[in-house]
Amino acid sequence: MCEYFRQRTFAGQTLGLRVGISSGPVVAAVIGLQRFSYDVWGDTVNTAARMCSHGVNGVVQITEATYRLVCDKYDCVPGGLIDVKGKGEMNVWHVLRAR
Repeated sequence: MCEYFRQRTFAGQTLGLRVGISSGPVVAAVIGLQRFSYDVWGDTVNTAARMCSHGVNGVVQITEATYRLVCDKYDCVPGGLIDVKGKGEMNVWHVLRAR
């Protein structure tokens, strides 16, 4: 996705894409009686949102928990320590490419 956005313009403008991923438990449910909506909640979802909001354009930023799950399939580089609201300092990783 990041590569797709790098190579294109939209209405004459380039867009930046930030992606944040975290791994862990979540709670999911379908809500509503008339109009159904599916949503997920939990610390993992909030952490993934922070990975995105604290990220860099064109980079997939992941937590250390996710890094441990994908490090044998993707080339990643350390992104350093970032101060994450509600979590404190966290080590993050940037995904470069699939192996």
